[in-house]
Amino acid sequence: MVREDKKEIQKISAEIINQTSIILKTALIHESTNIALRKAIEKLISLLNPLIETEKGVTFELIGEFFYVNNIRVRYALEYLLNFDFLTKEFRKRGLGSVIFNNPINPEDIQMFIKAFITSGLSEDPYDKMLEMMDNSQNIKIDRLKKIIEDRLKKVGESDDIDTRRIIKKTYFNAVSFTKGVMKKIRSGERADMKKAKRIVESMVDQLLEDEHLLLSLTALKDYDEYTYHHMVNVSVLSMALGLRLGLNRMALTELGLAALFHDIGKIQIPNEVLNKPTSFTDDEWKMIKKHPIWGVKAILGFGRFGSATIRSVIVSFEHHMNCDLSGYPQVKKYSGLDLYSRIIALADQYDAMTSSRVYSRTPIPPDKTLSIMMEQAGTKLDSLLYKFFINMVGIFPVGTIVMLNTREIGLVYEGNMAFADRPKVLIVIDEKGKSVRGPIVNLSEKNENGKYIRSIMKTLDPEKYKINLAEYFL
Repeated sequence: MVREDKKEIQKISAEIINQTSIILKTALIHESTNIALRKAIEKLISLLNPLIETEKGVTFELIGEFFYVNNIRVRYALEYLLNFDFLTKEFRKRGLGSVIFNNPINPEDIQMFIKAFITSGLSEDPYDKMLEMMDNSQNIKIDRLKKIIEDRLKKVGESDDIDTRRIIKKTYFNAVSFTKGVMKKIRSGERADMKKAKRIVESMVDQLLEDEHLLLSLTALKDYDEYTYHHMVNVSVLSMALGLRLGLNRMALTELGLAALFHDIGKIQIPNEVLNKPTSFTDDEWKMIKKHPIWGVKAILGFGRFGSATIRSVIVSFEHHMNCDLSGYPQVKKYSGLDLYSRIIALADQYDAMTSSRVYSRTPIPPDKTLSIMMEQAGTKLDSLLYKFFINMVGIFPVGTIVMLNTREIGLVYEGNMAFADRPKVLIVIDEKGKSVRGPIVNLSEKNENGKYIRSIMKTLDPEKYKINLAEYFL
């Protein structure tokens, strides 16, 4: 694109954004039939359609403090300042990040957008409401406001990676802290803050989209003393990551993440001395444990909000231990089949529980062995198709697995490999001489000049035996 074309697009884009602000301000105080509003709409169309035709589509996006059109930052004259500030504020209020024009538009398209924009401002979930109202539009689409990781626009380098890692860790532990607080609130008879819960989950969705492997790596951490809270967050992260593989949109991922976050909320009725018991459960204690899905349903209904997210959370709480063949609990005589979210969360729940020192085994089972056990249940207790997606997501050697390489080095699986599931990226923690080291990170898919793999996994190892603390490498 030549410089003159870029400047012309910036000028037209500034006029379009200014005109959009004028239209929305006018629509707030006048009916849709108002002459001034109709003329303002006609002017906007006269500005937009030529640009849509020449650019083969136009996307306006709010990033930080600035609007961008087709990835070009829009600069504007001082006279437009108040209108730009108004539109920025209203976009943020609705969680609206982008407006996409795929085809030339007409007045009816703009009227639909205006109605959705104004109505959504009165909703508890403004973006979701706006998305619902714009669903039938063929020419205008919208997308959610993307959270900007600090310093995102500066030169990418090591400091960016450190900042990203720090923010993702903060997101994860904020979720753990929130979950702990929710459990305490419900125990004391207070209501959970569902709006805050949704914000927490949305931030995790953002981080999954930003850097999936970093957030997934934190699920490899197992806190014995605060197992329940970490487990609920881990299941949420794993479930959303699987949902992402299945092609769920952002709204569905948020609903799935919320349902996963609260899937074990019924355990608030179980005494801590039972939950944290260092030995196996008695028959009576198992009977109590098996009641937590029903208790979870009651707890979630007590939140007092009955939107689609609440309904899905209730269903998941009830179903997540039933198994696909209905061999689990609660036991029912007839059932039409488990909800998709329940089947997803059942996989994530079992995987995290088995790899932790709780419930399924007082001694954690290595990730690769856990996947083997789950494979035996695929098609009966677990959904076989979803299991295939799950193992493709975590890899044959999931993040956190300790492995012996053919070079006599010991490594920690640090990141999966979508192309070669058996050849992940590995952080060397013990060198070939038996000395503890921190790196390098090696890619097991790398080959030498003869076309042979430089390193390969020989077997998996027990981290306890080698005194390897995963937290030292992921935190």
